[in-house]
Amino acid sequence: MNNRPKIAIIDPNTLSALGLKAILQNVMPIMTVDTFGSFAELTANDPDNYFHYFVAMNVVLENKTFFSEYRRKTIVLTLSLDSISQLSEFHSLCINVPEQELIRSLLTLEQHAHGQGQNLPPMPKVLQQKILTDREIEVMSLIVQGYINKEIADKLNIGLATVITHRKNIMDKLGLKSVSALTIYAVMHGYVDINSI
Repeated sequence: MNNRPKIAIIDPNTLSALGLKAILQNVMPIMTVDTFGSFAELTANDPDNYFHYFVAMNVVLENKTFFSEYRRKTIVLTLSLDSISQLSEFHSLCINVPEQELIRSLLTLEQHAHGQGQNLPPMPKVLQQKILTDREIEVMSLIVQGYINKEIADKLNIGLATVITHRKNIMDKLGLKSVSALTIYAVMHGYVDINSI
């Protein structure tokens, strides 16, 4: 079967789990993401097969012995950025933030945990190819850094209509629908430094 690394999300909140799954699949397209509504569901599905567990805080607290043993694999989903409300022995991820911030946290986590991604399997060939022109890469970089079309046009000395065309072409070529998906693509491919977003 496929031997892509697997990530488990254990969260009784279905909406939260499915939202995180969609974002994770964007951030780490090489991963398989499974969602479980409870700890029992996870344990029934060979938990050792997972590379990481993204776990709701209450699930960790109720099954602390298990998750403490897998501390390095466990990322606790918290609703607050307040360090007092986070479990000190675990990596935490605050999910109660705007999408752009959540994506930035995930990318930071991914880059730290995997030393610039070197422990991750290589990206599929199709994603490694240079799909965008140099100009499109410049435009993408500015979009991801939060510039609006008019500012991009001014910075690159091109017309507003040209920027809009480039934007559309970039999204079409990459098959992406949102700026957050574009941000992930740009950071993962080294076009933009995570600190500039």
